[in-house]
Amino acid sequence: MKKKGHPLLGIHSALMMIFIYVPIVLVMVYSFNNTRLSGDWKGFTLDWYVSLMKDRHVMEALMNSLVIAVISTVVATLLGTISALSMRDFARKWKGPLNGVLYMPVIIPDIIMGLSLLVLFSQLQIPLGKSTVMIAHITFSMSYVYVVVNARLAGMGRQLEEAAQDLGATYWQTFRYVTLPQITPGIISGALIAFTLSLDDFMVSFFVAGPSSTTLPIYIYGQVKRGISPEINALCTLLILVSITLILLAQYVLNRGKGQKKHKMLPF
Repeated sequence: MKKKGHPLLGIHSALMMIFIYVPIVLVMVYSFNNTRLSGDWKGFTLDWYVSLMKDRHVMEALMNSLVIAVISTVVATLLGTISALSMRDFARKWKGPLNGVLYMPVIIPDIIMGLSLLVLFSQLQIPLGKSTVMIAHITFSMSYVYVVVNARLAGMGRQLEEAAQDLGATYWQTFRYVTLPQITPGIISGALIAFTLSLDDFMVSFFVAGPSSTTLPIYIYGQVKRGISPEINALCTLLILVSITLILLAQYVLNRGKGQKKHKMLPF
């Protein structure tokens, strides 16, 4: 007989959901408010979004965020995928320590990572700017890509690869026609997660960004210190929608890849 959970657990979960999501909903609602007074609803308007698109500083921050996110995502996806593939061939006694190193950016607090990278750049006398933000984002994004691709490889097993090699396939043919198609959903999901993390990151970017490399989260932080305006609500709403869309897309791609059972005939 299936045991039912304690009713207090459901109440606790509901309260946590309210605590987390109600403020987000309020930000999104007031981004359409036809007044600058956040607590007074005066009607629906899209004026703040129009004003946002005309703001030169917002557009500069958006371009910085997009350039950094795209480049860091490409590099992090490549490095994370290579790391996951390489770990398969390591001896078991080395996998534990190496996994710990690769998981470290996921575990340690962002403030510690940001501070440590700032110290590193200072010691190496690297000027802070877009390049340092990209390096920082690659550092933590690579670990998330590694986790997703590594999980995909673990679920795939080696049976298909061994069968392809028994049929005369070379190492490259096995990778091209067997391994890569199997892990592609994981690679795409990891890339989408890396892009989302880069686009939303504030803490690490705050430490390693220079004067000309202000990203959207840093710009929002600077504006909020002067007071919350409808334009900031609109900007936060757009970031929330983009983040949710990318995360859902990553989950969809990963689940769709897991659900595919049919395999194409190997061309060798």
